[in-house]
Amino acid sequence: MVADRDGAHSLWLRNPTPGQPLAAIIPLDKDFTTRVTSLLRFHRRLFGKQSGPPARGWPLSRYRQARLAMMLQALDLHLSGASYRQIATAMGREDDAELPATEWKTSAGRSFAIRLVRDATALMNGDYRKLLRIR
Repeated sequence: MVADRDGAHSLWLRNPTPGQPLAAIIPLDKDFTTRVTSLLRFHRRLFGKQSGPPARGWPLSRYRQARLAMMLQALDLHLSGASYRQIATAMGREDDAELPATEWKTSAGRSFAIRLVRDATALMNGDYRKLLRIR
């Protein structure tokens, strides 16, 4: 970690040799723009310039942080066997969760619980990398 008042830089150095120049390898993948932006910030910091603020979308907004927390909670409940009604109740949607079965099927609370579990499952299965991408 390289400290920076605008946001720390995380590095992974493979066989570093003091006094030797550094090289960066950047895969040409869907995270290319994010990687280049981060590298440019580090390059400015390395040569004594102000690195500037992290890319737009970093750090996560309060809304995204709160949604991620709800997603984790919903996923924990789902993986432990909770029903969507129980998840909706835990997420503060008690009124929807108490609806009769026919109304529950089309309720906003049920859709909310399903979306939380669906999105959290996607993150768990590898989409968590999207959190780091520039938006």
